[in-house]
Amino acid sequence: MPTPVRLDQARRTNAWERLASRSFDVLVVGGGVTGAGAALDAATRGLSVALVEARDFASGTSSRSSKLFHGGLRYLEQFNFGLVREALRERELMLTRIAPHLVKPVPFLYPLTHRFWERPYVSLGMTLYDSMGGARSVPRHRHLTRGGALRLAPALKRGSLTGALMYYDAQADDARHTLTVARTAATYGATLLNSAEVVKLHHAGERIVGARVRDVETGHEVDVEAAVVVNATGVWTDDIQTMAGGRGRFHVRASKGVHIVVPRDRINSETGMILRTEKSVLFVIPWTTHWIIGTTDTDWTLDRSHPAASRADIDYILDHVNAVLSVPLTHDDIQGVYAGLRPLLSGESESTSALSREHAVARPQPGLISIAGGKYTTYRVMAADAIDAALEDVGGPKPPSVTEHTPLIGAEGYHAMVNQVDRLARRVDLPVWRMQWLLNRYGSMTEELLDLALEDKSLLDPAEGAEEYLRVEIRYAASHEAALHLDDVLTRRTRISIETPDRGTAAARPAAELIASLLGWDSDRVANEVAAYEARVESERRSQQQADDLAADAARIAAPDTRALAVGRALG
Repeated sequence: MPTPVRLDQARRTNAWERLASRSFDVLVVGGGVTGAGAALDAATRGLSVALVEARDFASGTSSRSSKLFHGGLRYLEQFNFGLVREALRERELMLTRIAPHLVKPVPFLYPLTHRFWERPYVSLGMTLYDSMGGARSVPRHRHLTRGGALRLAPALKRGSLTGALMYYDAQADDARHTLTVARTAATYGATLLNSAEVVKLHHAGERIVGARVRDVETGHEVDVEAAVVVNATGVWTDDIQTMAGGRGRFHVRASKGVHIVVPRDRINSETGMILRTEKSVLFVIPWTTHWIIGTTDTDWTLDRSHPAASRADIDYILDHVNAVLSVPLTHDDIQGVYAGLRPLLSGESESTSALSREHAVARPQPGLISIAGGKYTTYRVMAADAIDAALEDVGGPKPPSVTEHTPLIGAEGYHAMVNQVDRLARRVDLPVWRMQWLLNRYGSMTEELLDLALEDKSLLDPAEGAEEYLRVEIRYAASHEAALHLDDVLTRRTRISIETPDRGTAAARPAAELIASLLGWDSDRVANEVAAYEARVESERRSQQQADDLAADAARIAAPDTRALAVGRALG
C-alpha cells in the first residue's frame, strides 16, 4: 500500500489547485460511505477521481446509523435472501481483510416470548443466517434456556422471555470507518475535499461534463471538468438530478431513524439484544462504555441537513426497551441522541419500513450516474456498481473493481500490533487498555498518533471533558483527518457529542484550543466555534423536548450553521 496521506491544510490547498487545473475521469459528489467507496473504487482501477462533500465526510447518514455490519435478520422474514447473502459476505470481508481494525464481532440475544412454535421458527432463520455468512469469523448461533439468558442479561424481566437464542453480527464506528475509506481513496490518488459544495452542473448539449464547486469556507469557486459525475448524495439524490435539468430514473425518500445512548451501567447485560416491535426491530447495542438503543423508522420531509429527534421518537424507544427491562430507563439516563435519514428507493408504500433497502444505479442522462438506496453494510458493492456504470462514460479500458482485495489504511500490520500491545503501551507509558483503544480506532495508523506525541508528551493525557479520549486524538483530527470545525472533531472524528453527560460542552473549548494553531484560528474564531457548538447542543436538547417532528425541526434549525451553503443543501 502507498504511504497514507495526511488530510491537512496543505493537502486541502493542493486539492483545490488540482480541481481547478485538471480534468478528471470521475467526479464524485457526496462524502458519505458510498461516495467515499466510489472514490476508492475508481482510484484503485487507475481512474483519476475527485470527491467533493458540501459539509463534512460522513456528516449525513453515514455517521448516524446503527453502526452495524450485518445481514439483517428481518430481511430473511421478507424472503430477501439475495440482500442478506450479499450483506453477510461484506461483513466477512470487513472482519477479515478490509477493516479488521475497525469492524468487530458483537453478540446479540434474541429473547423468545412464545413457548412452543417460536424457537424452531427463529432457529431455522438463524441457521440460514449462519450458512449465508460464509467463512466463520463469528460463532454460530446457540440456544439458551430462560435461566441461561438471564445469567447473560440480568436486566431482562423474567416474565419477558421463555428462552433465547444468541447470534453474532459485527459493528463499527460508522463515521470513523467512512473517514478511513476516504483517506484510503486519497492514499491511492483521489482528490478529496470537504466543505466543497456543488452549486452547478456543466453541460455540453445533453451531457454532463463537470461542475462548479464552491469552497464553503471562503466562497471561492472553481469549475471542475469530468468525464462523468457520480451522484452519491443519499437523501439529496433528487436535488442533484434536478440540478442536472433532467428527470431521475428513480426517486429517494427519507426515513428518519433515531437512536439514544445510555451509560453501560444502566443495563446489566453481557450481550447486546434484538427486540421485536410491531413494525420492525429494536437493537440494544454495546458501544464501549455505553449502549446504543434504536431505531425508529418514520417518514421525514423537513430539514435534511439536521434531522431532529422529537420527544415522541425518544418515548417510542424507551417504551419498547422498558417493556423487557426489570429496571426501566428514564429520560434522565440518556446521554446522547442522534437522528439520521435513510435514503430509501421510493415506492407506492405509505410505510417507510416497507420501502426498498436494496440499491439502484441509473444514468438519468449522459455523464451523470446516480446511486442510491442500499445499506451501510453493502457500501462497497454499491460503489463498485456505480463505477462499473461510470466506465461507460469514461471510455477506454474497463478494469474490474479490486476493492474486495484492498485493505483500508490501518489494517495492514494491525494484528501484529495487537500482539505487541503490552510492549507498545510500555513504550509510551500508557495503560494497555488505552493502547488497545487506539489500535481499535486507528489500527496501524496508531503510530502516527504516537509520533505526534513525541513532540508533546501531554498529548497522551486524557482529553479535558472527555477522558475516554486522549488529547492526541483531538489534535490528529485536524492534522491528519480533514477536520475543519470543532463540530467535526467532537461529533465525527470522536463521539464525544453522544458519549458524555453534557454532550461535549466541557470538552469544547479545550478541544478548540488544541486544534486552533493547525487551522489558523485566532481567539475570536475559537470563541465562535465553541459558541456554535454549544448552540447546536442546546438546540438539539430543545428539539428532543418537542412533541412532534415539526416543532422539533423548528427548534433544531434555530442554531447557527458553521457551514453556510450557497444553495441550502448538504450533499454528503
